[in-house]
Amino acid sequence: MQEFLNAERRGTVLASLRTDEGTLSRDYLAAARSVLRELVAMPDLVRALPLERKPGGYTRNLLAGDDSVSVWAIVWAAGATTCIHDHHCSCCFGVVSGTVTETWYRAIDAQRAIATEQHDRQAGYVACMLPSGPNIHRMRNLGTEDAISIHIYGFDHEAHESSIETQYVAVEG
Repeated sequence: MQEFLNAERRGTVLASLRTDEGTLSRDYLAAARSVLRELVAMPDLVRALPLERKPGGYTRNLLAGDDSVSVWAIVWAAGATTCIHDHHCSCCFGVVSGTVTETWYRAIDAQRAIATEQHDRQAGYVACMLPSGPNIHRMRNLGTEDAISIHIYGFDHEAHESSIETQYVAVEG
């Protein structure tokens, strides 16, 4: 299973995400969707990777990255949750196993947001968005078992610590 992470495979994945218009184009989103569909269709392979885990939280595992794109496997322990956030880059993800609950928000000012909808994203689900948003959301594992998702972000993982641009606090509507 380690062969999935070899240099050739990483290079193939990263090359398939390259477009002439960069990570802010519809062509890029189509390429990212294609890569994600391929990865979520191989749950046994992804689950067999030596992924780090954090009890009660989520752990990002870099699978591949270069100066414009980073591909991460995220392991969501039961109860894990992100902050409410928006991204500074394109954000695409697919659920490999388990269920990740995604709650969407609408900003009411620069620091506060109100929930507008919630969806359970199950294994096989794939979504992509450009940073033309706002695309304010929170991801959680409300289940009792780990969930695994793959995320493709249009940013250099060595230049930025994360894809999060703005964090919000939830308020009741």
